[in-house]
Amino acid sequence: MEVQEMKQAFADAYGKQATAVYFSPGRVNLIGEHTDYNGGSVFPCALSFGTYLLLAPNGTQLMRFKSLNMPEVVEVPLDKLTEPLPGKSWVNYPMGCMAWYVRQGHTFDQGLDILIWGNVPAGAGLSSSAALEVVAAFAANDYLGLKYNHTDFAKIGQLAEHEFAGVNCGIMDQFASSWGKKDHAIHLNCDTLEFEHVPVKLEGIKVVIANTHSPHHLDSGAYNDRVAQCRLALDQLRKVRPELKNLAELTEAEFKQIEGAITDPVAHKRARHVVGEVQRTADAVKALKAGDIATFGQLMNASHVSLRDDYEVTGLQLDTMAAEAWKVPGVLGSRMTGGGFGGCTVSLVKDEVIEQFKQQVGENYERITGIKPEFYVAEISDGARRLE
Repeated sequence: MEVQEMKQAFADAYGKQATAVYFSPGRVNLIGEHTDYNGGSVFPCALSFGTYLLLAPNGTQLMRFKSLNMPEVVEVPLDKLTEPLPGKSWVNYPMGCMAWYVRQGHTFDQGLDILIWGNVPAGAGLSSSAALEVVAAFAANDYLGLKYNHTDFAKIGQLAEHEFAGVNCGIMDQFASSWGKKDHAIHLNCDTLEFEHVPVKLEGIKVVIANTHSPHHLDSGAYNDRVAQCRLALDQLRKVRPELKNLAELTEAEFKQIEGAITDPVAHKRARHVVGEVQRTADAVKALKAGDIATFGQLMNASHVSLRDDYEVTGLQLDTMAAEAWKVPGVLGSRMTGGGFGGCTVSLVKDEVIEQFKQQVGENYERITGIKPEFYVAEISDGARRLE
């Protein structure tokens, strides 16, 4: 959908013209999974598809929210903005961000009419929720004439997800959506929020995302279980290393010396993945900078194996997609991306085999799972911004 079509949809819904149009992208994480809430590093990039937000003041004391995917307009009184809506309403994501500004003492002088449209495939693990949060945080900042920055928008979005959606996510998704840069990935230390934009120079190679069409559900409890298991591992390790702030501080050698302190076998596996994944991410970024794409791809494969065996967040669909990708000559690496439990894989594929990759992997995946997949050749994009 073009911006002009969205503006017409806004006029149809609210009987007036939008006064501003904003955009924030989805993301794909190249490597570094389930490390963000453990204080580790990640390596995501923003995508060309994402979430659009159009708004106009409405002269009332109501915030009115409409998504082009939903029939109804949801009205929230300004004095109720800080109270999450019951159930799992999508409105909690943008509302949670606006609530943050109210809690900081900023005032909406009147209500807003808001229209949302996104083209991030729902449930694909490409962070449609983070894109919605960040675009709302960015738009509210702009409308109120404030001077918060892109790191603030990421933090606001993460807090909204914790408090209004009930998902104890890390900050990677919101950070990538906010700080994305065209043709660059972000090497982010999730503990300090120090980051570097790293050029993604893939000569004759493309990033291909494969949607398993097995939707993931971060709020299903499995994600929060992993967070709790990592905390248990950290608590047990602190009995021998009291100064530890998070799992990601440990090198693999240090972990091997003290891993016996973790008495829970599941928590031990989770911690082993985190420590190994942090090292793989650092090695992968180093390899990309050196132009060693073969090593980068091998590290992606190792990441998937660890997510499958130690973190146990893959499942039949993601494992089948990755395994079929590994069989294609010209695929340098393939792994699940995002929270897991369904969603997408990300692969590095040589240009000359992309069509073969889609056909061969697609047919074999559908034969094994009974689900027809979808493929996207990723374009790496800029982060949150005002379009009009």
